[in-house]
Amino acid sequence: MIRLPRPADLAAAVWALCALRAVRAQLAAGELRELRLPAPRRSTLGGRRGVKLVLLARRASCLEGALVRQRFGAACGDVRDVVIGVRNPAETFGAHAWLEGERDGELLGFRVLTRVTLG
Repeated sequence: MIRLPRPADLAAAVWALCALRAVRAQLAAGELRELRLPAPRRSTLGGRRGVKLVLLARRASCLEGALVRQRFGAACGDVRDVVIGVRNPAETFGAHAWLEGERDGELLGFRVLTRVTLG
């Protein structure tokens, strides 16, 4: 059964579109540590589903998605670092970004290279 979006999901989706656009532009300009994203409004805070759907539909990279989710989570009181890791270059090289506390990076064999704190 398909669940209809709630108003918070729709508001969060609109915010996520704006935030993703800002992240992409700033990363393209070489920014990572000084990112400036719009603050989510109070009406978006229950809409985590809307954020996830936008990141999926717009094919956000793992880094873009982690940065957007970091900002949204912080507005909800869940402050976490973005973790950037790499695989051993002697094996198949790869890089991945995830939020601190998520285990996907560790499970996929990535070693922590750096962290991005919310600034």
